[in-house]
Amino acid sequence: MLDQVVNTVNGWLWSPVLVGFIVFCGIYFSFRTRFLQIRHIKEMVKLIASGKGSDAGVSSFQALAMSLSGRIGVGNIAGTATGIAFGGPGSVFWMWVITFIGAASAFVESTLAQIYKEKQNGEYRGGPAYYIEKGLGWKWFAIVFAVATLLAMAVLMPGIQANAIADGIENAFGIDKTITGLAVVLLVGFTIFGGVKRIARVAEFIVPFMAAGYLLIAIAIVVINFDKIPEVFALIFKSAFGTEELFGGIIGSAVMWGVKRGLYANEAGQGTGAHPAAAAEVSHPAKQGLVQAFSIYLDVFLVVTSTAMMILFTNQYNVINEKTGKTITENLPGVEPGPGFTQAAVDTILPGFGPGFIAIALFFFAFTTIYAYYYIAETNLAYLVRGKHSGKAFVVLKLVLIGSIFYGSVKTATTAWAMGDIGLGIMVWLNLIAILLLFKPAAIALKDYEEQLKQGKDPVFDSSKYGINNADFWKDGYRHKEDKQKEVS
Repeated sequence: MLDQVVNTVNGWLWSPVLVGFIVFCGIYFSFRTRFLQIRHIKEMVKLIASGKGSDAGVSSFQALAMSLSGRIGVGNIAGTATGIAFGGPGSVFWMWVITFIGAASAFVESTLAQIYKEKQNGEYRGGPAYYIEKGLGWKWFAIVFAVATLLAMAVLMPGIQANAIADGIENAFGIDKTITGLAVVLLVGFTIFGGVKRIARVAEFIVPFMAAGYLLIAIAIVVINFDKIPEVFALIFKSAFGTEELFGGIIGSAVMWGVKRGLYANEAGQGTGAHPAAAAEVSHPAKQGLVQAFSIYLDVFLVVTSTAMMILFTNQYNVINEKTGKTITENLPGVEPGPGFTQAAVDTILPGFGPGFIAIALFFFAFTTIYAYYYIAETNLAYLVRGKHSGKAFVVLKLVLIGSIFYGSVKTATTAWAMGDIGLGIMVWLNLIAILLLFKPAAIALKDYEEQLKQGKDPVFDSSKYGINNADFWKDGYRHKEDKQKEVS
């Protein structure tokens, strides 16, 4: 009964209307910013390495790392596999498309998060709820978004990460999902309750090395199958446009699943990346907007593409017509869509190594993603309670998150992904409406930044010149007036 309700709601949210809206916003922002995702690539790379943190905020690179810890996870490994399973190889092309145009959406939401951020208890807080209230003046809409994000980040989406960990470990080592679920619950619980915070630090330290190792394995598979590159790319492009005979009947699914899984991996327009973006200490909001725009390139064009190439080069995938339930192609009998595809792909090149390697990679990627989800949920809870009984509220949040992790671990991958898609769909609808209406302040910030660059300056933002609400924060050299007063004293 629950599965039926979940699938019905998911169908309503992820109708062709939402897909069209996502694509429209990405194209609109791309044209309005004159395709900054191409024009400012050099500036993006330069900004990643610049900037320093403070007591209140983190550096641009740290904010990038925070957002990547949320992005590089199950969406890159299991999500890419499910996209291929239900949309065919053509879904990969649409993942690329939504990422390219989504970079502009990522710039807008992250720049807005910087413009309208605030200081709470000595730390920067910001995100969609904050810029909706301050920019649009619609507190009710901001509350709706904050509640929806709490629901998504604490209840609906952690289960996807936990399910992928449990699936990967069961495939690799034969360990029951219930045992894995309990282990993940204990680790996450110790971390977010502050008992063993070094677990998070160790995971954050290991993830870059896991990502590098993952990419090296992918490169090895590409090199070994070098002669198949033209054939695989032809398959992707033909399937994307319905000219491949085998997958011609699911072109609609290719677009839908490509957009869904591409958006899940890159998070552009979803609003999640805006939360860590707001925590960065920068002299101009556009700086962090550009850094966040580049981050989705790193995520999709490197990690997601690597996963897709491994699966397609080795032919380790099944494709199912979602509407009819019939299997179009079956190369892995009995293997459920998810990390099993990627594990089988690696195993073809390195027998006996693939399942274990992918299971361990998934564990670290998904663990840090769950931690990122908690940070986003906490930020929205902080917005809602504003210090009133926040201690008790945060304890309840942690318990709910832990419960959803265990539930997701033992459910089927299909149910876990469907529940996660509901959370994602709600956030995307609300956030895209907000950033579409709030594009003007982001456009002002970009123009101001570009004008100062032309003058050879290190851009500094003064929002009072533009009549932007939150002017006190950015007035006279960008830093909060309280920080200025401390320097003077």
